[in-house]
Amino acid sequence: MTILTFTANPAVDVFTEVDHVLPGHKLRCAEERRDAGGGGINVARVLKRFGESCVAVFPAGGPIGALLQSLVSAEGVPHEIVPIAGNTREDVTVVERASGNEYRFVMPGPVLSPGDAELCVATLEARVAGGDIVVASGSLPPGLPADFYATLARRVAGRRGQFVLDTSGAALAAALGSGIHLLKPSRRELCDLSGVDLPDVPSCLAQCRQLVARGAAELIALTLGEDGALLVSRDFAFAARAPKVLPVSSVGAGDSFLAVLVLSLAQGKNHRDALAAAVAAGSAALLSVGTGLCQVADVARFTPQVEVTSL
Repeated sequence: MTILTFTANPAVDVFTEVDHVLPGHKLRCAEERRDAGGGGINVARVLKRFGESCVAVFPAGGPIGALLQSLVSAEGVPHEIVPIAGNTREDVTVVERASGNEYRFVMPGPVLSPGDAELCVATLEARVAGGDIVVASGSLPPGLPADFYATLARRVAGRRGQFVLDTSGAALAAALGSGIHLLKPSRRELCDLSGVDLPDVPSCLAQCRQLVARGAAELIALTLGEDGALLVSRDFAFAARAPKVLPVSSVGAGDSFLAVLVLSLAQGKNHRDALAAAVAAGSAALLSVGTGLCQVADVARFTPQVEVTSL
């Protein structure tokens, strides 16, 4: 069994700090940090830290694409590049020291052609064998149709692989019911999808159960920020309460959560224990600067602090 990740719209994540964010002024920043970014790449980076065999597949092009590839290589993550003509994007996160507020500037990314889209699907599909897990995570770049992940899910199912999806908006809505094994929305993404406010755990749980009942996905992992997470299937529902952490940066917390959840389930852990480890990973990621993601030692330290209850 191999875990493959796919990132449709990867980025080089730039992180820096300023004392104050003020309009009309030159803001003198601290020394910048650059990390390989994009949901699937982040998942692969975490899996590598846990010693899991994985391959990150992603399109890349231009000088930023070359930098992205060098950053992925520097972490020892096996990967396959789908070459594109456009220049890979950079995203910027700025922390204002005075307030602790985090400002995230996310670029649209390069336009991918229909040929680029098919090459991405074909490249990934060629690597999938029965029992493999494909984790597709992140937004879609300009040029890709909203049903791109639905197409990818069906192709993975055709190779007898398991498809895991973490995305938002139209791409999320279009993918439901296309053979998704595990779906990981955030509370905000679930609210947008359902068109209603979900202010508490019971309302979130009811919405997750509705999605599972209508075949949107076999398993839903809903992240709730500082409130923890839910894990819901036809047969069970668990809620996990996150440990209290003073956050340095929230970037990559959801990706850390997803990576450890997928890994734990792939290793045969029960759903309760897998959820506890995943919530610990999301909390551990908050301690890292930039897109530093979770560290193995912090996940081990936080896991016993996660309270999991059956709903």
